[in-house]
Amino acid sequence: MQLKIVPSFLMLLVCFSLYAQEATEIYLFDLTQTKDSYELTNPKNISNNPGYDNQPSFTEDGGSILYTSIRNDQADIVLYDIGLDYKTWITDTPENEYSPKPYPKKKKNFTCVRKEGNGTQLLYKYAFKNNEPEVLLPNIQVAYYAWFNDKILVTYTIDDDTEILQADNLKYKLRYMLQVNIGRSFQKVPGTDMLSYISKSHETPEIYIINPNTSEKKYIIDAFEGSEDMVWTNEGTILMGLGNKMFKFNPKTDKNWEEIRIKGDLPVEDISRLAVSPDGKKIAVVVAEVKKEE
Repeated sequence: MQLKIVPSFLMLLVCFSLYAQEATEIYLFDLTQTKDSYELTNPKNISNNPGYDNQPSFTEDGGSILYTSIRNDQADIVLYDIGLDYKTWITDTPENEYSPKPYPKKKKNFTCVRKEGNGTQLLYKYAFKNNEPEVLLPNIQVAYYAWFNDKILVTYTIDDDTEILQADNLKYKLRYMLQVNIGRSFQKVPGTDMLSYISKSHETPEIYIINPNTSEKKYIIDAFEGSEDMVWTNEGTILMGLGNKMFKFNPKTDKNWEEIRIKGDLPVEDISRLAVSPDGKKIAVVVAEVKKEE
């Protein structure tokens, strides 16, 4: 299905919302599975930078985290090495880059959404070293995206004021719509052929899973009002933040959301984006930046 090119003024609203967000920081926790729940322990501020630090994503080997950070009013991509506790700015362009993710099965590349000076917002493939970036979807203005596998790319676009979830099969050059009226948080469910998303088609937001190949979908549970982000653990449990608390729900064993423990003396407020490492042992958590008292 061929979709219209998104009107530029709508995409400017999406881009502006990124700038309008409050200052945030990224904390890295150990994610420990207990007998029937999880704990977040040993918090570490890995961004430690005034302003917007957000959209973390683990590299495929789990040794580093990609994220977006603002410096000199410019959005660039940072690579944080967990073992060395060291961060490197890996983009430095006139454009603004957001939502970095590793390119599947290609360790030398990553992808991100790049906002051009004219307001165009396209998905690019970058090399970690030196090579010129390449546009992956030339005519699609992308707000958010997720790699389902190395051949299927799922994107969130806006068309006629409607949030659209669509899939691109890069191997066969096919594009088809999956859902409308969805939220920004969608990702592959570990160990399955399903993709999760948050539906906004009803009064209460709802979490669904869908097979991108067959469009078969299944309701999981209502999401929290006022919370946009969720993530899956390797064991098939959903984690979702709300305010300064974290909750878990396992579709196989749980009937309702259950609060999990966050250990550590730190001011956790307004939890938003989450990312779990490939081995399931660490979790990156975006929280509101707390202003220090003078």
